Amino acid sequence: MMPSAMRAIVQRVTRAQVRVQSHVVGSIGRGLLLLVGFSTEDTPDSGRALAEKIVGLRLFDNEQGRMDHSILETGGEVLVVSQFTLYGDCRKGRRPSYTRAASPENARPLYEAFLDSLRDLLRGHDVNVSQGRFQAMMEVESVNDGPVTLLLDSEKVF
Repeated sequence: MMPSAMRAIVQRVTRAQVRVQSHVVGSIGRGLLLLVGFSTEDTPDSGRALAEKIVGLRLFDNEQGRMDHSILETGGEVLVVSQFTLYGDCRKGRRPSYTRAASPENARPLYEAFLDSLRDLLRGHDVNVSQGRFQAMMEVESVNDGPVTLLLDSEKVF
């Protein structure tokens, strides 16, 4: 059995939004855009651990222009978008395989638990959490700040 391996793309943004059928369902100003994917092995605990890692990441500049502050210290906003394609395996052929991606029935509670963990960790820190719409065709628009983009894979982070 493989270890749980939730994945997240973390982008520092000046703004981001998600639209479903031309309607904005989530929007943020300065903060973090999180694209998250869940594997067949994930649990709510792996989501909590990754949420803890993300909120502690020092991705925001201090007075000297060095990335030294987390979103807990700077405030801002977080936009979370579920993206099963983070588990696309392109090693064979030309069509990605998604066999390691959690099914929608299993991924939805993991996504909701991840959101709950983020909100819990950010409570009292002046950080708003928005979200996309699970299992919808979404248009994600963002302005990457820096650019700062990180790939977190819980198999490699913990």
